[in-house]
Parts: sequence; structure tokens; C-alpha cells
Amino acid sequence: MATYNGYCVKCREKRDFEGTVEETASGRRMAKGTCPVCGTKMNRILGKND
Repeated sequence: MATYNGYCVKCREKRDFEGTVEETASGRRMAKGTCPVCGTKMNRILGKND
């Protein structure tokens, strides 16, 4: 697992989270993980070089 920075909707703050890279049906890559504070699912859409 790698560390990514994303926005937690529940905490309303940017946080670092550990996540795995997955590919969506449309071919986009995104990091998916959970917020370390509240446990809400977090996503970050990655660029082509991330």
C-alpha cells in the first residue's frame, strides 16, 4: 500500500491515507482507501504518471 493525499468528505479536510490503485471501467486509475480518523472511504483520481 502507498500513501496518498485526498479529501475526506465527512471530516471536510485533506488527509493522507493508505490505499491501493484500482482501474475503473472507463480506464481511469484511482487510489481507494479509508480515512485514518473517521473511517470513511476516500478516493483520489490519479494522473497518467502517478
